[in-house]
Amino acid sequence: MHGTKQRPADAHPGQWVLIAPEAATDPPKTADSEPLFTKLRNPSTGEATLYLFNSGAQQLFEVKAFHEEYRSWFIGQTVQQDGRLLFVTPMDPLFLILYYLIKADKEQGKFQPLDQVVLDSEYPSCPLLLKCADVKQYIQHVTEEKEIGSQKFHKYSQEKTLKWLKKKVNQTVKALKSNNISVGERVHAATFISGKQITDSKEDYVRYAHGLISEYIPEDLSKELLKYLGLPELKSRAPEPPLKEVFTFKLNTCSQFMERNIHSYGLIK
Repeated sequence: MHGTKQRPADAHPGQWVLIAPEAATDPPKTADSEPLFTKLRNPSTGEATLYLFNSGAQQLFEVKAFHEEYRSWFIGQTVQQDGRLLFVTPMDPLFLILYYLIKADKEQGKFQPLDQVVLDSEYPSCPLLLKCADVKQYIQHVTEEKEIGSQKFHKYSQEKTLKWLKKKVNQTVKALKSNNISVGERVHAATFISGKQITDSKEDYVRYAHGLISEYIPEDLSKELLKYLGLPELKSRAPEPPLKEVFTFKLNTCSQFMERNIHSYGLIK
């Protein structure tokens, strides 16, 4: 999010222009279950990042901002001086839960109930991650599980997590190819490899997909995933992941691109 420039004093603090799937803005079934914009801990950096829970916190969405200087919006008969365009895209809550599982494993190293693991005094909305649909079903992809009586206990499993992340990488590679997104030049440019003709190799796609997924996992796990995928670690900076490019393309094509591509990437189930 761009927060370096002070917002104009007359800008409406609670009003933005955003592009979002219908599921993100469905009307609440009860008065206390409205969609919620909230900051949660970024699973890669640990820093505050804006997310959206839909009605009833059944689904998690990532919020990104497209920002250009001197841009405003006409809304009805008023001018919205905050000219940012927010993109709301679905995201697998397991990425955020994974951060807490790894932290608990380092600190306690024991099986615990999930509601004792996914807690954060700095981010009170954090427990809502456990309310998202299918979390309890898919948590087995990243944890070992024990059941005592009617209660389940979980512990982070790196082996299962790497297997799950590899599946995410493969899903991303498939989406990149099916949408004819070329990655060879980006990978070669980022790794300072020169050549007269550059084609998209299998390794290029896997490395590029790994770069995307790495935006949502801790650095140490990203390095382990690189080894698990059989890719050598590079000394230079990895190529920018596709989603960062999504938020800089021309505004008149963004809706079509999001519908075709974002829902296909490995960030959702």
